[in-house]
Formats: sequence, C-alpha cells, structure tokens
Amino acid sequence: MARQERAIRTRESILEAMASLFIEVGYEAATIAALVERTGLTRGALYFHFPTKDALARGVLERAVTREGNLPQTYKLQEWVDLGLLLAHRLPREPMLRAAVQLSVDPMARSLFGTRWPDWIDLGLDLLVAAKERGELLPHAVPEEIARLAVGAWTGVQLVTEALPGSRDLSEEIARLYQLILPNIASVGVLAKLDTSPYRAERLLGAEKEQVREREAGAGAAEGDASGEAPPSGA
Repeated sequence: MARQERAIRTRESILEAMASLFIEVGYEAATIAALVERTGLTRGALYFHFPTKDALARGVLERAVTREGNLPQTYKLQEWVDLGLLLAHRLPREPMLRAAVQLSVDPMARSLFGTRWPDWIDLGLDLLVAAKERGELLPHAVPEEIARLAVGAWTGVQLVTEALPGSRDLSEEIARLYQLILPNIASVGVLAKLDTSPYRAERLLGAEKEQVREREAGAGAAEGDASGEAPPSGA
C-alpha cells in the first residue's frame, strides 16, 4: 500500500511539473528534458509513469472537466451558473486546471488531442435540460444553444482577460457574463433568486470542505462505536 501511495504521489508531481511547463512555454516547446530537470527524476522513472509527452498532455487534459464544489441547489440553473463561477475561481489558483484549459486552446495540442469543451458543453447541457423541465427557463430558451454558446463565451472572456493589461479578476468578469446572459434565459421568478456573486465559488468550496470534514468525523465515530472503544478522555 505504501508503495502504491508513493507511485500515486510521484505521478501527481510529474503531472504538476509538466502542467507548469505547458503554462510557461506551451505544448510544442515543453520537453521531456526540461521535465527531467524540473522533477529531478531519471528518464527511466519518468517513462515508467508516462512513456511520452503525449501521454503527459492527455493526463493533464483529463483534469479539465471537474465539478468540484458544484453542490446541489434548489435551482438547476444555479448549479449551471456555479459551474462557470467555480472554474473561474479555480483556474488562476490551480496550475493543473489552467494547463488543461490552455492545452484546449493551443492549436497544436488541439490538433493532436482535441479539446474538452464538448465535455463542458455536455455537463452544462444536463443541468440546463433539467432546468427547462422544471420551468426555470423562459419558453424560448433552448438548452443546447445556451450550453454551446455559454462555453464559447466563457472561453472568450478568459482569453481576453488574460491578454488585456491591468489587473482584471476572472471571477468578476465571468460573474458579469452570467449577469448579462441570465435575464435572457431565466424565468422571472427564478432570476431574482440566482446568485452570480464573484465570491460565490469561494463560499461553495468552503462548504464542500466542511461537508467532507463532517463525513470523515462521522465515519471515525462510527468506526469507534463498531470497535467498542471508549471515546477519548474529556469527550
């Protein structure tokens, strides 16, 4: 078990190092030689986990689509908005995720591996279809069109925000994007109850971590009860 855990950690550290290289120099210029220098591993150790640079790129791209922090909400339309807000919050803070998105727009990487945008479209579409069925969307709103155009708009905002000079916060820019989109697709009663704050993602991630802690504490207590052990002194 210890050996397996070490292998998982090593694999993760290799991916993180390669993600940083992709961010710094792009897919084409990132080399195995630079990765060996950055990680301190031998080529043999590296190839044991990832035999080629393509395999590394695919490993990073697998991290592009994530629902971390996307908790169940009263409205499915809120969950759809949360997907975009969470990605905007996490992207500048998580090199692996940023590299995955960057590879999706890199011309050479895209020609070799495609992109993960169709997966993001499908993820959003599931929520929008559910929102439509619940009457959360206006009658003219078509989930397929919204899902596709929203991913394109999100990507455009992200690229422009990075390219423009000055300190622009991606979470704030994406929040404004949803504030423009929602009045055209959300039913009046639902629109007034949706939260598009640029700080919402941070709150969601905090809530998710708290839920994980509570589950772990509950599991620990259940194990203690099953073993018949007395609770710690002072409990």
